[in-house]
Amino acid sequence: MTPQTDAAAQYFSAIAAALRGLEIFMRDDRSPLYRHGIVAKIVAEYIARLEISFSCWKNRLGFMETFRISRAESGFPVFQNLLELENDRRQAEQRLANIPAADELRAEMADFILRRKEFPAGLQKSMAERLYLEAVQGGDIFGPFTLAKTVKVSVNPKTGRPFYLVHWAAFDGTANLPLIYMVTVEDSSEAMRRQLVTRDGKLNQKVDIPLPVDGLLNPELAHRFDDFTEKNSAYTLSPTTIATNLDKDFETLHPTQLRRVVLGPFYSAGITEHNSAVSDVLSKVRKSENAWLLTWTVQEVYSKGERAGRKGLWSKEKDVQEFYINTDDLEAARQGVSSYEKHALIPHEAYQALYAAGEAQKIFLGYKVHILSKGQVISDV
Repeated sequence: MTPQTDAAAQYFSAIAAALRGLEIFMRDDRSPLYRHGIVAKIVAEYIARLEISFSCWKNRLGFMETFRISRAESGFPVFQNLLELENDRRQAEQRLANIPAADELRAEMADFILRRKEFPAGLQKSMAERLYLEAVQGGDIFGPFTLAKTVKVSVNPKTGRPFYLVHWAAFDGTANLPLIYMVTVEDSSEAMRRQLVTRDGKLNQKVDIPLPVDGLLNPELAHRFDDFTEKNSAYTLSPTTIATNLDKDFETLHPTQLRRVVLGPFYSAGITEHNSAVSDVLSKVRKSENAWLLTWTVQEVYSKGERAGRKGLWSKEKDVQEFYINTDDLEAARQGVSSYEKHALIPHEAYQALYAAGEAQKIFLGYKVHILSKGQVISDV
């Protein structure tokens, strides 16, 4: 095994362990992170997509020798890898038609070994490419952009408007970070109010809504909403900016809460370079599969009220949301949010190494720390 393939194997092993640990944490009913299970369920859905993507990339190394990660910043793959994955997904059926079936390849490999007494490298590459294309074709990968889904519908008793919980995801091409978005948005369009809200201001149970629904529930705005989310999901845009743009761009949509989960940075011993203190300690961890640290940030902005728009004889301005920014917290103000939480997930062995080195308190200042130990996640350490 070459140093490059050895490093790649270590990276894929570490990121797989980190995503498994994060999924365990998100699916745990006792998880202290969220008060609403639906949020953790949404995040877990995108973690599963990331796991599929990394499994595909690992198979891809069997026939393609290049794979780049953002070593000095996010610790995640660079954006080009996601573009290639999406392109391969579209071409998978055509390419698979030109590769022998898996059983046929196995038979050829066995015959090659018996006859030539050497390893069938060419056939192994074909098998790796087949496994890769089958996984890409059949799985829900984490692409450059994942279209929105509506997962909850209810009615705000104060305004009498139906509201939707909608989520989507993007991989920021500059920061190389996976981003997960959730927005609660009220809909004041007359057609949707008539259809979804009863005379006593409750959700019309006679309307069958097969959740989750692809896109925004309002069909007249669904395509525009997809365009908006794709253009307004960059990491450089604050949650408040995105929510304000949404409020401004849609006459009948009123976002009352927007949440963004930023996955990363990810740290892996001997591979990532974005924190020397972390790297130095992680390099001393005995088992390489435990020499990693995954961080994520949950950002939230919510409306503190609605300001009535000006109404004149010839024109009318929509009611606008007034979003709360916590200016008492300098970091919240810098991020443009009402609140935020920073989290870190780390294997028990790596945490012990950081603690013994006297680095734990400094590195985890401001973080909620979660330790992965024997298939369980221990929080509030």
